Amino acid sequence: MRLKIATLNLIAGCLLIGCNLKTDQTTFSNTDPEDTTTEESTTSKNFKLIALGDSYTIGQSVCETCRFPAQLKDSLQTYYTALDTFNLQIIARTGWTTSNLKNAIASAEPQTDFDLVTLLIGVNNQYQNKPFSLYETEFIELITTAISLVGNDASKLIVVSIPDYAYTPFGQGRNPENISAQLELYNSYAQTYCKNNDLKYVNITDITQEGLTNPLLVASDNLHPSELAYTKFVERILPLALDILE
Repeated sequence: MRLKIATLNLIAGCLLIGCNLKTDQTTFSNTDPEDTTTEESTTSKNFKLIALGDSYTIGQSVCETCRFPAQLKDSLQTYYTALDTFNLQIIARTGWTTSNLKNAIASAEPQTDFDLVTLLIGVNNQYQNKPFSLYETEFIELITTAISLVGNDASKLIVVSIPDYAYTPFGQGRNPENISAQLELYNSYAQTYCKNNDLKYVNITDITQEGLTNPLLVASDNLHPSELAYTKFVERILPLALDILE
C-alpha cells in the first residue's frame, strides 16, 4: 500500500513539474528579446536639417519647394517611412556675404542639435569685390559655426561649391572670364580646406557651367539656378546626406 501511495505521489509530482515547465516555456516564448515587430512598427525618427548660405540656398527666383535644401529634404523623406519627419531651417538671403551670414547666424541663435548642416557661401564676396583674405578667414569661421550646430560632429557637415554665374545671360555681360577665374579661386580654397580637414565637399559648379548650352538650368531672372539645376545639385548631395543620417 505504501508503495502504491509513493508511486501515486511521484506521478502527481511529475505531472505538476511538467505543467510548470510548460508554463515557463510559454512565458519565455512571449518575451522573446528578438521579437521587435511591434517596436519597429511604431518607432519614428525625427531629423533636423539646417542650410546656411545666400541666394543659392534660399532659392532666388524659384519656388520654396524648388530650392535645393527643400528638394533635399523631400528626397530624404522617400527613403524613410511616413512616420519619420524632417524639419528644415534655412538661414540665407540673397546678397549675403560671409560677413552677413556670420552675423545672421549669431542673431538667429539656432539650436545645436541638428542632424545635418549644409554650407554654400562666397559668391557675393566675389561679386562685391571683397578682399579674398576676408573669405579665407570667415569661411573657416563659418565652418566652425556650422559644425557647432550639429553637436560639434564635423561628419554631419556638407560644404557645397559656389555656382558659376558667368554661364548665365546676366554673367555674360560682366566679364565672364574674370568671374569664372575668381570663383575658381574661391572654390579651390574651400575644396582644399575641406580635403585637408576631412570634411564633405560637393562640387556642383560644373552643373551651372552648362547654363548657356542648357538654358533650362537658369531661372527666369537669367542669373540664378533653376529648379532643374537644384535637382541636379541634390542628386550629388543626397548620397552623402543619406550616409550621415543612417
